[in-house]
Amino acid sequence: MSKDAPQGRMVVPGDPRPLGDGELVVLRDEKGRRSLIVLATGSTWHSHAGALEHDALIGAPEGTSVATPKGVEIIALRPTREDFVLKMQRGAQVVYPKDQAMIVALADIRPGMRVVEAGAGSGALSLALLDAVGPDGAVLSVERREDHAVDARRNVERFHGGPVPNWTLEIGDVADVLASTTAHRVVLDLPEPWLALGGVATALSPGGILVTYLPSVPQVMQITEELWGHGGFSDVATSETLVRGWDVDGLAVRPAHRMVAHTAFLTRARRVPRREDGGPALPRKRRRSLPVD
Repeated sequence: MSKDAPQGRMVVPGDPRPLGDGELVVLRDEKGRRSLIVLATGSTWHSHAGALEHDALIGAPEGTSVATPKGVEIIALRPTREDFVLKMQRGAQVVYPKDQAMIVALADIRPGMRVVEAGAGSGALSLALLDAVGPDGAVLSVERREDHAVDARRNVERFHGGPVPNWTLEIGDVADVLASTTAHRVVLDLPEPWLALGGVATALSPGGILVTYLPSVPQVMQITEELWGHGGFSDVATSETLVRGWDVDGLAVRPAHRMVAHTAFLTRARRVPRREDGGPALPRKRRRSLPVD
């Protein structure tokens, strides 16, 4: 998708109305390759699969399949959030759907909550958080880089068809923002999240949850040590999510040759009062002694 691609209007997948002129759709070929386009009367989509006239889809039901002159079947669907995230314009690396789902689950993000995230990047996680909190909740996204903030705002507003009332995007340092706000949950996609722990502790009430998204083991070691050392966090645990598809064709069933393996480590911690404020002693897990031969 080019940078000057038209925006298009978003219609919820499964809407009974036929595909319309000016609507954003995802085209999938027989091999599962996806292209995001805006339907326009009189226009033609060109690809390695051959040409496809937009008029063959406009007015047709969602899920309509059309063959190109090369005989390749193309199916037109309204894009899911996953489709949109994987094909949207981006500057920063995005948080992929498998990690979005785990972040929402690990942080126990529910409708009506207030969530702070940093950095916003290209807005992929912002979209997942907005869906999770619903219209009665709120998401505050913080991004230090103005160019990334521009990408995030464009993608979020494109997906939602305009400004989102319960979403705020601020450019600045998340530690400063957290020091002057409150939240039920905080999600940090930052290279050094430990620098913001003071602000996180201020923003979260006891019982609140922090989740960090980090690509490397040294970063996980650092944030774990800092969380335990702070004294205001408990239940610190780290995990990663691996997704492996399966090829199922009659009796031929086997794991797919490619899988979505490591993208990041997710570290979750619960906010608790410090010991001097009546909190727990925060006993840590200790390594089991190795057996002696």
